[in-house]
Amino acid sequence: MSKNSRLVYSTEVGRIKPQAEAPEAPPAGDGIVRLHRETKGRGGKAVTLIKGIPLAGAELKALAKELKKLCGVGGTIKDGEVTIQGDVREKLKPALEKKGFTVKIAGG
Repeated sequence: MSKNSRLVYSTEVGRIKPQAEAPEAPPAGDGIVRLHRETKGRGGKAVTLIKGIPLAGAELKALAKELKKLCGVGGTIKDGEVTIQGDVREKLKPALEKKGFTVKIAGG
């Protein structure tokens, strides 16, 4: 059985109810939020990756929305990392430190 499929009916048991998913746990890390600048695979355009945020789910989504609004740009969340369009590390560092995170600017 592949990872993306699940059993919905069995001739022995009948309809199988979906199991409640466990709440998403925040990623384990060293407690330091890192701001990376990346252009690879983006047509030369820079983006800022925010890695190591110890939040998950709705909290991470709310923080990402606030940071995008602060910078006036778009962005996304993928695999616990927040991607913000443009090289906005200098704007994000004080905003994240104000929220109580330890922040380091990493990468070129």
